Amino acid sequence: MEYFAHETAVIDDNVIIKAGTKIWHFSHIMPDSIIGKNCNIGQNVVVSPGVILGDNVKVQNNVSIYTGVICENDVFLGPSMVFTNVINPRSAVNRRNQYLKTVVKKGASIGANATIVCGNDIGNFAFIGAGAVVTKEVPDYALVVGNPSRQIGWMSEYGHRLEFNDLNIAICQESQEKYKLENNKVIKIQED
Repeated sequence: MEYFAHETAVIDDNVIIKAGTKIWHFSHIMPDSIIGKNCNIGQNVVVSPGVILGDNVKVQNNVSIYTGVICENDVFLGPSMVFTNVINPRSAVNRRNQYLKTVVKKGASIGANATIVCGNDIGNFAFIGAGAVVTKEVPDYALVVGNPSRQIGWMSEYGHRLEFNDLNIAICQESQEKYKLENNKVIKIQED
C-alpha cells in the first residue's frame, strides 16, 4: 500500500488515495473522493463523496469536507474548521441536488474553527483567520478575519503579513520574495 491509514480509519470503496498520504484515527473517506500525494488527514475527519484534495493538503483534526469542496495543492485546513454545501438547509427538505461548489485554491490556509459558507471560493495563498465566517469570495493573498469575515490585509506565500511601500511593493520577511499591489489585487513579482 502506497499510503498509510490507521486501523480505525474507514475507507470506502471507489476512492483514490495517492502515495505518501497519511490518514489518522477515526477518519472516514467516502466513495468517489480523490486524495492527492503526501496529504495528511488528521483524526476524526470526514471526506464526503466526490471531494477532491490536491497534493500536500493538510487537514487538521475534526474537519468535515463536504461534497462540492475542492482543495487544490498545498491547502491547510485548521482544526475544527467547517465547510457547508447547502445555502439554506432544512431537515425535512432534501437538497442533495443543490450542493454548491467551493474551491480552496493553491496554498490557501483556513484557521481553526473558521466557517466557509458554500459557493465562496478562497483565492490562491489566501489566509482565513481562526474563527472567521467567510460569506463571500476571498481574493488571492487576502487576509480575512471576523464574523462576517472582512479583509484586513495581504499575506505572502510564506504566511507573513505584507506591508506595502509608497510604490505598492512589499517584501516577505522570510522568503524575501516581492509582491505588488495594483487595482486592489496582489501579484508576486517574478525575479529573473
